[in-house]
Amino acid sequence: MNKLLSSMGVALGVTLAAPFAVAGGDAAKGQPLTAVCAACHSADGNSALASFPKLAGLGERYLLKQMKDIKSGARPIVEMTGLLDNMSDEDLANIAAYYNSKVTQLSGSKDFNILVNSGTEVNALELGTRVYRNGNKEAGIPACTGCHSPRGQGNEPAGYPRLSGQHADYIAKQLQDFRAGRRANDEAKVMRGVAERMTDAEITAVANFIAGLN
Repeated sequence: MNKLLSSMGVALGVTLAAPFAVAGGDAAKGQPLTAVCAACHSADGNSALASFPKLAGLGERYLLKQMKDIKSGARPIVEMTGLLDNMSDEDLANIAAYYNSKVTQLSGSKDFNILVNSGTEVNALELGTRVYRNGNKEAGIPACTGCHSPRGQGNEPAGYPRLSGQHADYIAKQLQDFRAGRRANDEAKVMRGVAERMTDAEITAVANFIAGLN
């Protein structure tokens, strides 16, 4: 647990060390560049399909990092292969500014029971709320609030994304990918360190809670 929290501190220090390394983009210039993005993410960044993340209001710094990582191959996404190859850093910054200027539409949480490792059923919303707000001390899982804020608004200066309102299925997949090492572009392995301690039930529950968090 202490090692994980230390890693989180390192990651925060890395992202805060150069807060002006990313120049603010121009949303107006970014809008015409998003035509190809709209097919999956919608024109305003609120994707209709849970397999594609909502980009609206996600955080300019975070969005720019993800696009650079996708372009460089640090974060491979099959559906985006080649789409950013001809984009300059300025283009990507402008796209990030455009999508960050949009308002996130909440996906909404669902009320259901979920089977945990003990073999008993618990309310998924209650479990998700507990994990998000308090973590799981026994498993060494820190609260999500530390990086993503109590309301899921993220931390723009640190580059931590907004989670509030994101598709539950998408969040669950990212946590599963971090846990399995299929996604590895997180600073100082912070998300991999968190996800590797989470059970399937905790991932499903916290993702469902986040989808309706506001």
